[in-house]
Amino acid sequence: MVAAVECSVGIQEELTARNADLSVDRRMQFRIGVNLGEVIIEGDRIYGEGVNIAARVQGLAEGGGISISGSVCDEISSKLSLDCESLGEHSLKNIDEPVRVYRVRVDSSTRGEAPPGSVSAAAGPGPELREKPSVAVLPFAHMSDDPKQEHFTDGITDDIITDLAKIGGLAVVARNSAFTYKNRAVKIPDVGRELGVRYVLEGSVRKVGDQVRITAQLVDAVAGHHLWAERYDRDLNDIFGVQDEISQKIAIALKVTLTAEEEAARAR
Repeated sequence: MVAAVECSVGIQEELTARNADLSVDRRMQFRIGVNLGEVIIEGDRIYGEGVNIAARVQGLAEGGGISISGSVCDEISSKLSLDCESLGEHSLKNIDEPVRVYRVRVDSSTRGEAPPGSVSAAAGPGPELREKPSVAVLPFAHMSDDPKQEHFTDGITDDIITDLAKIGGLAVVARNSAFTYKNRAVKIPDVGRELGVRYVLEGSVRKVGDQVRITAQLVDAVAGHHLWAERYDRDLNDIFGVQDEISQKIAIALKVTLTAEEEAARAR
């Protein structure tokens, strides 16, 4: 288990070094999850709860980061000089009991420049994000009783990210980085530092029959206050209009001037 964590750290170190010479849009970031548990091996197949937990824990890692289960943290705590930051207990899909999850903090002196979105990248926004207003859209909270509607909520978040990314005056964090915060209790200032953004949009979706309620709030991650908040109660056939309205109001709140071409596209 010690070797597995050391290998994970080594992989992220190597990727960090290789990404340093690449432009932001060409960098490759991977999440790594490590778990200690029993697995079942049948021919070329490897499966079992131990593998399932590792996969779910991996989904809670940041881009360029490492997440481990509590069993791994207990195993390596006295053997490796790594700081494991608790992310609390998580109810993972198809896992009966909540799982303790930890983020591996690696000493920046051993890793060099931290990858964008990682914990050690908390010094502030990079040059690309300082040039224009930067925003991260966190996965909207799924408030309906039906777990099958979670994909509906994720789809709304995806569409808002896409709409905002079309606005030339905004720098928008990519979906993969933003969705590392799904189902996590976070502090907005921490998100701002970790993703290198000034503004964070969060919200929730509740769907009942043909009605949907969407709440959204835009927060200044540095100053810590709300710039804008709204609640929408609409029919499902008006859902796309709500998404467009949210994007437009965010642009206004950030005082971003839309080009004539962008205005025409939104009007269409």
